[in-house]
Amino acid sequence: MSGFLGQLGQKLAERWLTLLVLPGALYLAAAACARALGQTHPVAVSRVSGHITAWSHSRTAATTAGQVLVLAGVLAGAAAAGLAAQALGSAIERGVLAADWRQWPFPVRNLAARRTASRQARWDALHEEYSALYRAAGPTGATVTDEDRDRRLATWHRKTRIAAERPQRPTWSGDRINTAAVRLKRDRHLDMGTLWPHLWLTMPETSRTQITDARQDLTRATTLGGWTVLYAALTWWWWPAAVLAAVLTTVARHRIRAATNTYATLLEAAARLHTGELAAALGVSDFDCTAAESGDVVMSLLRPLPPPLAGD
Repeated sequence: MSGFLGQLGQKLAERWLTLLVLPGALYLAAAACARALGQTHPVAVSRVSGHITAWSHSRTAATTAGQVLVLAGVLAGAAAAGLAAQALGSAIERGVLAADWRQWPFPVRNLAARRTASRQARWDALHEEYSALYRAAGPTGATVTDEDRDRRLATWHRKTRIAAERPQRPTWSGDRINTAAVRLKRDRHLDMGTLWPHLWLTMPETSRTQITDARQDLTRATTLGGWTVLYAALTWWWWPAAVLAAVLTTVARHRIRAATNTYATLLEAAARLHTGELAAALGVSDFDCTAAESGDVVMSLLRPLPPPLAGD
C-alpha cells in the first residue's frame, strides 16, 4: 500500500510540475521582462541582464534563507498563474462548447443567438445548393460532368466547414459535439444525455481510457487558451506580449478544434459500438444495432418514470 501511495504521490507531483509550475514559471519570466523593459525599451535585452545582475548582488540573493524564500515565492507564483490559466480555460471551454448558451446572461445570450442564426442561414443556403446539385446528378450520376462533380464536392466541403449537421450552437466546436448526439438520435433513436452514464459503466476499460485521454486533451487545449488571456494582459506594460498572445491564440484554436473533433468522434463511435453490450446488460436479447427500433427499446429502459400526478 505504501508503494502505491508513493507512486501516486510521484505522479501527482509530476502533473503539478508539468501542468502548473513550468508554464507558470515561463509566464513569470515574461512578466518580469515586461516589468523590466516596459513600453519604452521593449527589446533592450541588456536591461533584463542588468536587473538580474543587480538582484544577484542584493542581500536576499546572498543568503541561503533568502534564496529559499525567493524559490518558494517563484513556485507559489507559478502555481497561482497555472491555477488562473486553468480557471480561464474552464470559462473558455464553456464558451467554446456552448452547450448551455440559451442560459447565458442576456447580452451574451443575444449575441450567441445571432451567431447561431447566422451559421444556420449560411448552412441552409449551402445545403439547398448541394441538394439541388445532388438531385440534378440523378440516381446513377452517369450524365454528370467532372465540373459538376467538383462543384458539388466544393459545396459539400463549404457546408461541412460550418458544421456537419445543421448548426444548433454558436461555435464550430459546440456543433461538433452536438453532431454526435444528432446523428445518434436520427440513426439509432438514442438520446446521448440519457444513454451516456449507463454506457460508460459497461464499456471496456480500453475504450474509457481513450475517451478520457481525448477529454483531457480538450481540457489542456482550453487551458492554453487561458494562458493566452494572461499573456494578453501583459501587453498593457510590454507590447511584445501581444505577439506571444497571438501565437498562443492560433495554436490554442487549432488544438481545441482538433481535440473536440477527436473527442466527438470517440463519443459517437463508443455509442454505436457498445450500445449492444448495454442492451445485453439490461436484458434485451434481440438487440439489432442496425434497427432504430432497438434504440427505442434501450431508451425506454433507461428513462426514469415521471413522478406521479398530484392526487394519485
